[in-house]
Amino acid sequence: MSLQIGSKAPNFSLPDTDKNTVTLESLKGQNVVLFFFPFAFTGVCTKEMCSVRDDWSFYTNIKAKVFGISVDSLFTLGKFKELNNVPFQLLSDFNKEACTAYDNLVPEWGTNGYKGVARRSTFLIDKEGVLRYMEQLPTPGDFPNLERLKEELTKLETAVA
Repeated sequence: MSLQIGSKAPNFSLPDTDKNTVTLESLKGQNVVLFFFPFAFTGVCTKEMCSVRDDWSFYTNIKAKVFGISVDSLFTLGKFKELNNVPFQLLSDFNKEACTAYDNLVPEWGTNGYKGVARRSTFLIDKEGVLRYMEQLPTPGDFPNLERLKEELTKLETAVA
């Protein structure tokens, strides 16, 4: 199933690095940004998560709930979060359930033959659980358009205010 802007975003239930379960359903009433990324500790993934960290005041001022999601274990993500001072929750989709629900798996990644890795992508979900913006990048080395995401998030927040 391919996701469409304006459709209900699929629910998920994933552990964070503190072993707490996070569900999309529990976030109703908040704008949510999901950053799916292939692997912790890789160059572009680190740059992406650190770029969000470095602009963290924007996300907190606009009251967006931000999550990074990868197929890494919660232990790997915990170390990545610690070493990079990531201020938002990282969620482990080790079983690839959220990636599958969001039609967001790369069949084969890199020269090592890894299968079923999260596609680098961004999803913006409004307070009612409706998908309002998405960017699914064709290759893991591509960098998301964070400025466009911020524009869409600002529009979403100011339309409600």
